Amino acid sequence: MDLLVAWLSLPAITNLSQFMHLGGPVLWWLAALVLVFWCLAFERIIYLWWQFPRQQQQWLSAWRKRSDHLSWYARAQRDAALDEAHRALFKHVSVLKVIVALFPMLGLLGTVTGMISVFDVLATQGSAQPRLMASGISMATLPTMAGMVAALAGMFSYSRIQRWADARELHLEKLMRSENDARPANAELAQSNQERNEK
Repeated sequence: MDLLVAWLSLPAITNLSQFMHLGGPVLWWLAALVLVFWCLAFERIIYLWWQFPRQQQQWLSAWRKRSDHLSWYARAQRDAALDEAHRALFKHVSVLKVIVALFPMLGLLGTVTGMISVFDVLATQGSAQPRLMASGISMATLPTMAGMVAALAGMFSYSRIQRWADARELHLEKLMRSENDARPANAELAQSNQERNEK
């Protein structure tokens, strides 16, 4: 318990709580949305760099074990594997895009609620309470700033995740199609060698 009290009394935690208090309730909603975004983003990064390579080897080994690569059924199986890889690679990516678009929207919502608070002070107190007006102005500007910062960082992270997923999907498709193209070439080479030996 003493450790928790000591941790909450740290200057950084105190400054963060003051910042969130000045930003108003919209800033808490924005913080929750930022937390959801980074949880999904880190899940995608872990999958793309650690889990997907193992799945890729499973798909490639299953494709290479097939003796038939040219029939309609074999091509349908390959397309099904590629479709499964696409769905696994781009899982939650569209959600990340929507969340990035919501960051500045929540910032603007904080601006509107802060200005409404300022106008309420002006309507009830006039201009005799500058401290109350300053509180409303900070409630209007801080969510906007936080939303812009979150949107910039989120857009960069989303674009990198999208690019990594595209690159891995293209690489897997090239590997599976190259296996398909190499099989007839090897068969033709073996047949020509056999005919040459017979002569």
